[in-house]
Amino acid sequence: MNYDKNLYRICLDDLNGHRLSVHLSIPQPNPQGQKLFLPAWIPGSYLLRDFSRQIESIQAFCHGNPIGIHKIANHEWQCEPCSGPLTISYVIYAWDLSVRSAHIDDSHAFFNGTSVFLGVDGQEDQPCLVDIERPENKADWKVYTSLPEATSYETSAQRHGFGLYEAPNYDALIDHPFELGTPQYIQFTAHGAVHELVFTGVVPELDLERIAADVKKICEAQIELFEPESRYVPFLDSSDRYVFMTMVTADGYGGLEHRSSTALMTSRAALPTLGSDSTKRSKDYQDFLGLVSHEYFHTWNVKRIKPAAFAPYDLLRENHTKLLWVFEGFTSYYDELMMWRADVMDQKTFLARQANTLNLVMRNGGRYKQSTAESSFDTWTRFYKQDENSPNALVSYYSKGALVALALDLYIQHHSQKQRSLDDVMRLMWQRYGREFYRSNPIGIPEEAMPDLILEATGIDVSELISRYAEGREDPPLVELFALHGITLKAKDTQKEPSLDVRFKQSQGELHLATVYEHGAAHVAGLSAGDVLVAVDGLRVQTQAQLEQQLATYPVGKTVPVHVFRRDELRSYSVTLTPSIQKQFEFTDCHESN
Repeated sequence: MNYDKNLYRICLDDLNGHRLSVHLSIPQPNPQGQKLFLPAWIPGSYLLRDFSRQIESIQAFCHGNPIGIHKIANHEWQCEPCSGPLTISYVIYAWDLSVRSAHIDDSHAFFNGTSVFLGVDGQEDQPCLVDIERPENKADWKVYTSLPEATSYETSAQRHGFGLYEAPNYDALIDHPFELGTPQYIQFTAHGAVHELVFTGVVPELDLERIAADVKKICEAQIELFEPESRYVPFLDSSDRYVFMTMVTADGYGGLEHRSSTALMTSRAALPTLGSDSTKRSKDYQDFLGLVSHEYFHTWNVKRIKPAAFAPYDLLRENHTKLLWVFEGFTSYYDELMMWRADVMDQKTFLARQANTLNLVMRNGGRYKQSTAESSFDTWTRFYKQDENSPNALVSYYSKGALVALALDLYIQHHSQKQRSLDDVMRLMWQRYGREFYRSNPIGIPEEAMPDLILEATGIDVSELISRYAEGREDPPLVELFALHGITLKAKDTQKEPSLDVRFKQSQGELHLATVYEHGAAHVAGLSAGDVLVAVDGLRVQTQAQLEQQLATYPVGKTVPVHVFRRDELRSYSVTLTPSIQKQFEFTDCHESN
């Protein structure tokens, strides 16, 4: 059958080799020679990932006859001129078990459009079709995606079926990932919108009903935040459902947002089973729900409300912005706040997790060297390329951005006598930059707009706070801000606890120094990241727990011999034990809700 739109036919004809074939039919190519491209990165993961490197072969045909196609840049190809429809056939190697790319074997197939769909230069605004062919001997496989079925065609896919799907343009095409296979599945409705939960991987006796009930509460709380009256659900402008696609592994964790879906990874142990205690939520399960909440919040904050640098995306090069502390940091704050409001987390747990985030940020000296705004701008070259020294050199726009959001919320609530909050800021951002403009003429938030936006939304001037804590390198004064709300946050007394001030990594029965914190005891003594700890004070050390037990027997200030292997060389150092160079915080009471 001939189609009048660009058509991508997906053939999963080599599951064992982790390859998929794509046949792209272009009815009206540029007669002067069609240029093609593949995105260099995927929105939401700010690193050039060079997806084109996984294209093993590529050919071009016109009326069945081969024509020349040449690579002209890292992510671009040029076809020779032809008169008539053009077909591009290419093979992709898909063996990246992550949320970012593509992973295919005989148990399932997952892929993002940025890894699979070549863009047709000059035709990015044109609608396009995707034809998913059923793999041989996979009669029980189904298709899960938020990309709408091409219902105006006879070969349209049915719900969860193979066949034809349709996107209004290339930007939409690459923003609906696919999961194919036999996953565990459940759906629920939140404020009239269908949500699907899909779990790929072995999880015996998975308690789908419990997970769906918890996720439903989170989704409803977020819809109510942005649309307290209308309950308008934004992803219904691009799909008739939202899909949570979760890959379950032994120890996975991560997520990537899309306009009407999200790809997640979680550990098997994080998910509740039918035999587990339904009255309790383990820390791992709370982490999973936090991940769900985070990626769902991105439905508004970054997928529709964007920084100006992302409106539109340039998919072939870095898109620099200093505002990821808003788009990722605010989202990191709200993911747990929404869990509390949805009653899947109590106040005590919420506050404890805020303390954990604070301690995580305080642990790393990089916050003295880099602001969250600088971290955002440098994400392309530094944040996603971390090494053993990164904690000493970088700050996370996720975690410190969340603390800045928390500080702004506490400050706004106090100075408005609880008449305003960060919620009002999010709603103004949504109304001005997301709700209507996303569909018609997308515009983004200018780099310097946040102080004025917050002032307009709340009547509170926070320009100094943003200057000092987001654009500057100071720590937000959370102890003082919580005290204004009757909640006591204080530093633990660690002066009597000796420490090496290192981060460890256990590997093959050995205790490796993963990071040596700047100015700590190990740094001063000469120990380095990568060293393998052998003995302390003549006693063999194999685990972190064993080391901590031994260190607890010494007073602060004692000097002990420490033996390590650096590469294959045995070295000895004299280490003077000191308290940790970073404070640890905890909440001691909470008289009223934040």
